[in-house]
Amino acid sequence: MSKSDIDQKLEKEEKDLNEEYSLFLKHLKAEKEDTSGFARTLFGIVIVFCAIILVLLIAQENKEIITETFGEDSFVTKMLLSLPLDVKNKQHVNFTMPFAQRRQNILLCGVDANSSPTNPWAGARTDTIILLNIDPKTKSINAISIPRDSKVYLPGDYGIQKINSAHAIGGIEMTKATIERTLGVKIDHYILVHDEAVRRIVDAIGGIPIYVEKNMYYHDYAGNLHVNLSKGLNILDGQNAVGYLRFRHDGLGDIGRTQRQQWFLKGLLEKLQTPQTIAKIPDILNVIATYVKTDMSFYEISQYAAMSKGFDINKIEFATLPGAPNKHGYISYWILDPEKTQEMVNRMIYRDRVSPTSESYNIGIKYTRASKETAESVKAVVEELGYNVNCFGPASLPHSQFIAHEPSVSNEFFASLKRKAPQLNKMQFVYNPDRTYCTSSDITIYLAGE
Repeated sequence: MSKSDIDQKLEKEEKDLNEEYSLFLKHLKAEKEDTSGFARTLFGIVIVFCAIILVLLIAQENKEIITETFGEDSFVTKMLLSLPLDVKNKQHVNFTMPFAQRRQNILLCGVDANSSPTNPWAGARTDTIILLNIDPKTKSINAISIPRDSKVYLPGDYGIQKINSAHAIGGIEMTKATIERTLGVKIDHYILVHDEAVRRIVDAIGGIPIYVEKNMYYHDYAGNLHVNLSKGLNILDGQNAVGYLRFRHDGLGDIGRTQRQQWFLKGLLEKLQTPQTIAKIPDILNVIATYVKTDMSFYEISQYAAMSKGFDINKIEFATLPGAPNKHGYISYWILDPEKTQEMVNRMIYRDRVSPTSESYNIGIKYTRASKETAESVKAVVEELGYNVNCFGPASLPHSQFIAHEPSVSNEFFASLKRKAPQLNKMQFVYNPDRTYCTSSDITIYLAGE
């Protein structure tokens, strides 16, 4: 082989490696966007559930006002007064509780905006796809995030597509069928939340008074995020509320955004309980009817919402379907790993538990510069408990997480570890068979310094 041939071969190999690395970086960026979309969708659903619960409570505590406002024979009056939140209410003895004692699989989808002014669902792609497995016995929730670029086969003659196109082509039924066939699971119910839901609910109740703790100015034209708020008391309309909730471009980052979400929810709940909100109930219901789509009845949703109050948020286990980025022509896909995907479904949906292969785990600890002291204290506790810390060092980390790489590492193990190492409290539990930083660890603890 001549020198020029060798040079050409090396150049081609370098080009292929650069392309693979670019795809990997693109996936990391998309994964970060998926995480943001995941949180935004869940928060949107929380807001919708809060609105439903408060509407029902207001209705039950103000029956006379409801009747006077809408009329005794109106549809709104009859519906609201027949749906109490008391799950033991004898008026509904024939109703089978949605949770019962059987685990439920609920598909949550956040859909993007589309060009149709009359139908918000027509042609909309799913920005966020989350499969929840809810266990009423253990009061725990497992959540699998399905990357929107996942390469799948769509039912019918549509062939290979990205999974986020299923809704645009065949609606929620095609999305459900695709996921059921890909993962081998049965979906019991679905909830679709449109991007517009939060904005419209806030506008429907006439805005929310919020004390903005600092000046917030930020414009992201690509992401359609525009924040222009001054420090002090503000009455946030829908658009400003969305900007306030998504803003994280300050020193506190996601922690500041989480705090603002808590303040926003407090303001929302207070506003929903005011007498003026009663007259807005039809508008709220109209928003829910327009921008939230589900196969559950209004009463079933209220029961899910009421029962969810007994669930421990620290028992939520998160995971993302494992795979690798791949480019086919000009299209980038996320190629699911069949073996690891099945392993994840067995753990997260069917709740299979694998016995540990040894008495101890190898634990990796990665930390940011701001969290080095915390990392050292966690390392000391872990080693004192008899576990081997085989990977310890700095890294660039967006979030603090407890990542289980082995199927035998359970949420119960994490809970027992937190009792010995309170520094891990409020840390997100994630199951991920892929090892990014510590390739020989059974567990990796990320300490991002939040």
